[in-house]
Amino acid sequence: MASMKSIKLRIKSVQSTMQITRAMKLVASSRLRRAQQRVEESRPYHEVLAATLNDIANSNLEFDSVYLKKRDIKKTLYIVFAGDRGLAGGYNSNMFRMIEAETKGKECAFLPVGKKAMEYFRKRNREIISDAFPLVGEISVSDCFEMARIVCKGFADGDFDEICVAGTYFKSILSQVPQCTRLLPFTPGEVEGGREVITYEPGSEETFNAIIPEYIAGIIFSTMCESAASEQGARRMAMENATNNASDMIDSLSLYYNRARQAAITQEITEIVGGAAGGEE
Repeated sequence: MASMKSIKLRIKSVQSTMQITRAMKLVASSRLRRAQQRVEESRPYHEVLAATLNDIANSNLEFDSVYLKKRDIKKTLYIVFAGDRGLAGGYNSNMFRMIEAETKGKECAFLPVGKKAMEYFRKRNREIISDAFPLVGEISVSDCFEMARIVCKGFADGDFDEICVAGTYFKSILSQVPQCTRLLPFTPGEVEGGREVITYEPGSEETFNAIIPEYIAGIIFSTMCESAASEQGARRMAMENATNNASDMIDSLSLYYNRARQAAITQEITEIVGGAAGGEE
């Protein structure tokens, strides 16, 4: 009887856990739809800015900008997006594993975005240039422009020789890939065909330098949207797997419970029959 009672309590505990994981799965699914919409809406903005920067850089023969100059990389700044919470499968661990491989043997500083990123770099005593963005869920467009201003100033002043952004890019609910992209120095794409000469006012360099922070802010915002969608996708899959595992565990425990109950009933019947036979003798 004690065994049956413990199994029954275990079944009730797993059922309660399954209700929580099922609810978290539904919440993640709802948030994932909104996050996917933000990803699709954010992509055209930085794509147009990137095309404009390429046109400026490739259409002027005598063109120079501090954001184009490549120098010996002594120190790199990484903008790292991670989650605000756990229970998202390997979302956060995959990001940090990629960062450790990317920064191995380098002198680096970090601008963490998200609670998990902030905790990770603080525990390891890594250089953090700003702790003003602790929650991804509270990041606004103005915050992205503030981050762009910080990194552009650091690059222009020579504090950093390279600026990179690391985030998890959403491919599907089943696939979220951590990637690291270099933002500065800006590398123009190759232009097919002849080079068209375009005149900009007040000047090519001034126009280019004015657009770069806008471009960086667009990339940061897009990476934030991709990372948010990836986190919700990973959490949805983790909660779905947890719900399925809980269901399988309940089925297994129910089988054990029924076997124990059947054994107890059989034992009682045997004792009753045995007692009746003894009384007849």
